[in-house]
Amino acid sequence: MDFEEIYNLYFKEVFLYIKSISQNESMAEEITQEAFFKAIKSIDTFDGSKDIRAWLFTIAKNTYYSSYKNNKKQVDFDSIGDIADVGVTISENLMNEEDALIIHKFIHTMSEPYKEIFFLRVFGELPFEKIGMIFGKSSGWARVTYHRAKKQIMEYMEGMNDERN
Repeated sequence: MDFEEIYNLYFKEVFLYIKSISQNESMAEEITQEAFFKAIKSIDTFDGSKDIRAWLFTIAKNTYYSSYKNNKKQVDFDSIGDIADVGVTISENLMNEEDALIIHKFIHTMSEPYKEIFFLRVFGELPFEKIGMIFGKSSGWARVTYHRAKKQIMEYMEGMNDERN
């Protein structure tokens, strides 16, 4: 598979993943382009031990965090899009934009690796095996960490509902 095919096949997925992390479409475009540029420069070092998709996500993630660190920019919550369904309970609580914004802000306050694994699974739609590969861990570790993140979100949402009642 040549790099043009890789680019065409994975660009949208990498872009959507970075957009979900950055919450900024123009930043996501820039980071995605830079990540693919880095990938093309280092394609010779790709040994095939990782899945190409996981490798690209890792490059994109590292590029985003480097850019974020260098620019010291805050997350732009004004450009938040819709939150993907995590399950029936979570989707039921996304009744309006205000709730979605509150939940999205909470997700961004979660500690690592919970936040990132949640994003990779929900927004990146990666299987647990690939998430585990990105972190150099097992698929079981990725699965448990994802469910712990989901539990944190659900507990937060239950607390929100209790405050309203």
